[in-house]
Amino acid sequence: MAFTAVAALATGLLAGCANDSDDGSSNNSDGGNGKGDITLTVGTFGVFGYKQAGLYDEYMKLHPDINIKENVTTRTDVYWPKVLTRLQAGSGTDDIQAIEVGNITEAVQTQADKFVDLGKEVDKSQWLDWKLAQATTKDGKTIGLGTDVGPMAICYRKDLFKKAGLETDRTKLAEQWKGDWSKYVDVGKQYMKKAPKGTKFVDSASSVYNASLGGADQRYYDKDGNVVWDKSSGVKSSWNVAMSVATSNMSAKLKQFDKPWDQGFANGTFATVACPAWMIGYIEQKSGDSGKGNWDVAAAPTAANWGGSFIGVPTAGKHQKEAIALAKWLTAPEQQAKVFAKQASFPSTPSAYPNLKPAADTTAYFSNAPITQIFSDSAKTIPTQYFGIKDQPINTAITDVGILQVEQKGKAPAQGWDAAKNEIKDVLGQ
Repeated sequence: MAFTAVAALATGLLAGCANDSDDGSSNNSDGGNGKGDITLTVGTFGVFGYKQAGLYDEYMKLHPDINIKENVTTRTDVYWPKVLTRLQAGSGTDDIQAIEVGNITEAVQTQADKFVDLGKEVDKSQWLDWKLAQATTKDGKTIGLGTDVGPMAICYRKDLFKKAGLETDRTKLAEQWKGDWSKYVDVGKQYMKKAPKGTKFVDSASSVYNASLGGADQRYYDKDGNVVWDKSSGVKSSWNVAMSVATSNMSAKLKQFDKPWDQGFANGTFATVACPAWMIGYIEQKSGDSGKGNWDVAAAPTAANWGGSFIGVPTAGKHQKEAIALAKWLTAPEQQAKVFAKQASFPSTPSAYPNLKPAADTTAYFSNAPITQIFSDSAKTIPTQYFGIKDQPINTAITDVGILQVEQKGKAPAQGWDAAKNEIKDVLGQ
């Protein structure tokens, strides 16, 4: 889901379009009216949808001896350090703890002994292979069960494409850029030749960078936890495609999740945006009536992922047996489908895909695009990616320092790269 400034906001979206508060304070909210003998606490960041979809109430009816209490921390930059402190202390953790994808590698590499091996408790084949691999140690211990994922698509304004004289059919359009993000940029060059006044092809170069990197075999770390960002083929190819955007006239130069970006949706400022599944609701909300029936969805150039989370059971918990049972139930395909129906958090369990049904108004809003099929096809073929402890700040250095230098300040790509490199050295303490 997500990286620093974007991470704090986007992670909430990944977990269900939550809004982060400025202070990062925690809010305790009962999952229901259960009066069971055992109270299980579930620690999350943002909105995971379990309460909203009625899952806590349903579980408590099935298990009268259980009461569930959800502890929500609104910001991930507050949530995860707090969890780490409590894990190290061996006390104070919730019975179930959520883990964001950007933190899962750190949990696997440094905190595995603080979590129950849930792989022994479940049928691991229920989950996408790459999702399961992210939460599994080298010796086969699975410390977290996958919740949502963020498979990628391209959301586009077919009304603007039509005015620019471009293909509007989602299947034919996807074929034009299939397999290579540089082909997506080529479509952008065509768009800009006859672009409707006041519009650009894409929201930002950073958006394209993150989308491309989300489908790469390698990011900033290798599978052994070594920093390889400056040698990574995924980083280099994603940087190059981002530079093609940043040095052209096709970008609206908007920072994602800032107010001008939100206004860009409402005003139809850009014709395309790389959209993981969780962004569908965001686009519908921010575009309003002006986007209804004008937005459409096409497959992305490559299968890619942006975001997602896990839930684990700390060994310090007082009710491990009951917590394991609840974690298994919450992440089962049937429950993941219920959360999707409520808030479009895309499941990490493929068996749920055939029965997923987006809201009727959402389907109509996006021109009756087969949304679940597009995202399902992407999710099943996403490569396994390894995230490192400094993954998020490295990504921020590249997008908010390197790419920004080129896109907004007119620096040469080499200067942007050097600026990012210097920032990353500070991040890594080199």
